[in-house]
Amino acid sequence: MSIPHLFRCPISLDLFTDPVTLSTGQTYDRLSIERWLAGGNLTCPVTMQRLTDPSLVPNHTLRHLIDQWLLDGPNRSPHQEPTRRVDHVGFSLAALKQNLQSPSGGAAAKVETLRKIRILAMESDVGQSCLIQLGFLSFLLRLLFQNQATPWVDNLELAELALDCILSLSPSTQEAPLSMIKEPSSLASLVTLLEGGNIKIKTSLCYLLDAISYSPQSEELCLVIGQNRQVLQGLVCLLNDRTAATVPAAEAAVRAISGLCSLEPNQDCAIRSGVVDGLVGYLSHSTRRNAAKALSTLELLVGLESGSKALLRNNGAVRVLVKMIFLVSDDHQGGEHAVGVLLTVCQASAQARVDAVNARVLTQLLLLLQSQCSPKAKNKARALLKLLSSMWIEDPRVCNSLI
Repeated sequence: MSIPHLFRCPISLDLFTDPVTLSTGQTYDRLSIERWLAGGNLTCPVTMQRLTDPSLVPNHTLRHLIDQWLLDGPNRSPHQEPTRRVDHVGFSLAALKQNLQSPSGGAAAKVETLRKIRILAMESDVGQSCLIQLGFLSFLLRLLFQNQATPWVDNLELAELALDCILSLSPSTQEAPLSMIKEPSSLASLVTLLEGGNIKIKTSLCYLLDAISYSPQSEELCLVIGQNRQVLQGLVCLLNDRTAATVPAAEAAVRAISGLCSLEPNQDCAIRSGVVDGLVGYLSHSTRRNAAKALSTLELLVGLESGSKALLRNNGAVRVLVKMIFLVSDDHQGGEHAVGVLLTVCQASAQARVDAVNARVLTQLLLLLQSQCSPKAKNKARALLKLLSSMWIEDPRVCNSLI
């Protein structure tokens, strides 16, 4: 979507976000011309006329034309006669905010407004940039998490659309707007959405949490969310739901949990919230596209004594992990983490060693060592074989019968 020449600031060459006009008749983006004047320049950048009056006059007509162009799409020329009056409320980005804020507007009107915003956010890089610069991310987050009337309760499509727009506005790059989620009322709304939203809403929330957790700027927020047991338990519920319709939500939940657990202070709370059992249950299911990520998270968690104990309490966990050693991915990254988890729990428990051998771990380890796996994977596999060799010495018949 190329920007028409008339809609570009002569200084920045970017799309106008707040066009203002000088006394010379030339229009610039406010931020660009303010920087020019702050640098001690007393002339118009285009005409080089000396400015006797440095005042900046908002160019509302150009602002409305740009808004209409964004909403109409790239096919209409800026010289073409508008299909509606340019000052029509529907064509102003500011008016889109007003439509959502208006208490008199019904749910249907708000949904239609969010559809327009989603088109701008998802189908146009320029539109997305404008929405970001005009603060739409903060507004949409407030609408979703801080609206006391919770308008989405009776209209889940409203929450779906709001989340689509939020995810399209690069939330991971914007720390300030996201900080509002730390507030107790916002966290309560997040929990309510995870518990009462439909699968699409829950999946989108997981992707939002994933974006938050992988942004260095949002570490404090990630700590707050990652130590909220209700949020973690909501994610675990998604892992435990095995119906076909919920598979995308489970995959997204793995990503969210992995991101939250990447911070060490969150790990103990995750273990107490049932994340270990949830990840094992996810790995036992036939569909597991994020298996490597789930296994790497388990390896982090069993590094804590409480995590190791949680996994050992799960009777089927060792068998599931043995199956993951050689069947996860072509690069065996998941296999490396599966061996890492087994190595940790087998060091802690004689019963885990017996369970691993009974699950034919020796065969899996030998196959892994003969593959093109990473040096780290091979080192972990050799360490586990060495650990299990004590069982071989004690009773070779047991291990020979299981290879």
